[in-house]
Amino acid sequence: MTFAPLIPVLAAAVAVTLLLGIRELLRIARDRRRYVAAAELESQEEQVTSALRAWDARFRRTRPGRWFAGELDLAGLSFPPLVVALVTLAVGAGITWMIWRFLAPALAILGMVAGFVLVRAYLHRAQQRRQDAIVAQMPELARILANASYAGLSLPTALAVASRELAEPARGELARIADRLRFGAPLESALQEFRQRVRSREAGVLIATLIVSSRSGGSLVTALRDIARSLEQRKETRRQIKTTLSGPMATANAILVIGIALLFVLNLIQPGTVQAMTQSPAGVLSLAAAGLLFSVGYLVIRAMAKVEP
Repeated sequence: MTFAPLIPVLAAAVAVTLLLGIRELLRIARDRRRYVAAAELESQEEQVTSALRAWDARFRRTRPGRWFAGELDLAGLSFPPLVVALVTLAVGAGITWMIWRFLAPALAILGMVAGFVLVRAYLHRAQQRRQDAIVAQMPELARILANASYAGLSLPTALAVASRELAEPARGELARIADRLRFGAPLESALQEFRQRVRSREAGVLIATLIVSSRSGGSLVTALRDIARSLEQRKETRRQIKTTLSGPMATANAILVIGIALLFVLNLIQPGTVQAMTQSPAGVLSLAAAGLLFSVGYLVIRAMAKVEP
């Protein structure tokens, strides 16, 4: 019996097996390179993150760092203060370049001021949104405290229960109070800190009621239920007022935008006009007067449309 006819078949099988083996080795090598690259990238990211945390910790010990950290905490944002400070510088540098390039070099110094004002306005807006959200939760908080007090729970325990029942952002603030009480802080001190952080009349009324009750006793359940009804009505009133005043607030913002846009339009119609104005006393006086008028108009409208917290 001869095996000659099987030789081509065996050769083909060996060739196919060899090709499959080479393909598998190449796949393994490719996966290995990908895993090594991913591990190196993750290691580099960890190093960058560690370095960023170290620099952020140093920045927090400075006065600007403490200010940024405090503002971010009140706004409920978790960004590192160092990153926000760098973003502020980047925004200021970008606006400075735009003013230098399209308006006049003499006005470029206003770019850094504008960058800080924009970031500060963003933080203030975030703080206002968080404060409004907490104020909207005040009626529910009063009801939870009333029910807990009716069940015979102490005020610190009722606050701990409320911190678990409510959603953010009130949950975080109440958890802060519960943690302070757990570590031995006086109840009045913890409540006053909450009042200072929220800074609204609704929180002030509720905290004053809790403090008076903790000092002198009394029917806390009835008082909290009455406060819950009053806060619910006040929340609806605030919503209607803000809806009514949204138009004037938009007008105030439009005034600033129009004032800045006019400079760019003027320079676009006649290139070099703004720079020429900065080089003459009359032009500087005109720019200062225009800026003052626009600023006064903006502040007046904001003051008229402001709702006291």
